[in-house]
Amino acid sequence: MKKSNTSKISDNQISRRKFISRTTLATGAIAIIPRHVLGRGFTAPSDRINLGFIGLGKQTVYLTKFFTQNTDAQIVAGCDVWKPKNDWFKKHVAVNYAEQRNQTGYNDVETTGDYKELLARKDVDAVVIATPDHWHSIQAVDAMKAGKHIYCEKPMTQHIQGGIDMVKTMKETGRIVQVGSMQRSWEKFRRACELVRNGYLGEISKVLVNVGDPAIPFNMASQEVPEDLDWNTWCGPAPLIPYNERLSPRDSNAIFPDWRLFKETGGGLLTDWGAHMFDIAQWALGMDHTGPVRYIPPTDRTAVRGMRMFYENGIEMVHEDFERGWGVRFIGSEGTMDISRKYFETNPENILSAKLKDSDIRLYNSNENHYKDWLDAIRNKTQPICDVETGHRSATIGNIANIAYQLGRTLEWDPIEEHFKGDAQANSMRSRNNRKYN
Repeated sequence: MKKSNTSKISDNQISRRKFISRTTLATGAIAIIPRHVLGRGFTAPSDRINLGFIGLGKQTVYLTKFFTQNTDAQIVAGCDVWKPKNDWFKKHVAVNYAEQRNQTGYNDVETTGDYKELLARKDVDAVVIATPDHWHSIQAVDAMKAGKHIYCEKPMTQHIQGGIDMVKTMKETGRIVQVGSMQRSWEKFRRACELVRNGYLGEISKVLVNVGDPAIPFNMASQEVPEDLDWNTWCGPAPLIPYNERLSPRDSNAIFPDWRLFKETGGGLLTDWGAHMFDIAQWALGMDHTGPVRYIPPTDRTAVRGMRMFYENGIEMVHEDFERGWGVRFIGSEGTMDISRKYFETNPENILSAKLKDSDIRLYNSNENHYKDWLDAIRNKTQPICDVETGHRSATIGNIANIAYQLGRTLEWDPIEEHFKGDAQANSMRSRNNRKYN
């Protein structure tokens, strides 16, 4: 870090890290860090929210950039079971600080292979969880109990019970949780949902959601475990499956890994992209605190599309490929709408340009910054655009759909009590028997 040319560092001047530690108010409080400690070249507020990253894979490449751009935050710690990724993260953060903040020589990031060591640090106010899905709920609950706020990558949880646990812990601790379903922070998705919510398509009868396939059992070839990877901890609560480089590549920049495809570690692309597209359907329909009550799988047990889901009000949602890539189609009495990252169209076309009335419902506007929205919520003690309950309900849709595809029978779901009606086997699949790995 650059030092001023007009002043000298006295012998008794404390290091930046010691300063942060000594000025932290309490576990879960926000560390106060003066401008001169943080470097020059940008306008700094009077305090920072110190961030630790848990899971340093491909998604972290992007998240680091976003949180560096938001100068309300300061990245101080990282954690991964891959030693090379810990080493990479320090350099990657330094590069981002140089590029985004004109702050060269940033070397104040400490890393560890044990996320609980990171959570024990009193100078960490909040954590970004970007580990594989099978770790999310455990690490999030531990983080909240340690007083940390959470940005959790989507889907929020791999199993229904994990979401229930996170919601309960949030209520007990008061921590702020933002889920990484960032399409909610995109203007065109908010606009689409406002048009649906305010009846511009008329009465909605059906919603088609095209995302990827359900989860499958692990089926990759076994490879030798690299010496600098703690594979036992990577698997953690999941079964100890064989290592394959496509599950966890050495290079954080390499690929989006394939752990998301398998039921041992993910939920298939059904939940991976479902956390985006089912989430938009939920938002548009005003169902953020509930979900479908009946799931009817296709009669063909090998089918990977065709799951029919019904809300209490009769609206049908179908996991169906309508041949436009991952996206959502709303079908109403007055028209239809297709929305995705690549298109936003209505039929008739004039619905798209309709001007909302003063009396219409306006949805939460995060000003297209999902990351600053979380930081603002921490500072203001408010709920962010995709809070823990919202993330839980969206993840639950994909998790139940996976169960229904696997069992091949209709499931009746009680979204209030959060259990299946009259189906002990399905209820047993709401949670996972965690492997003892320590």
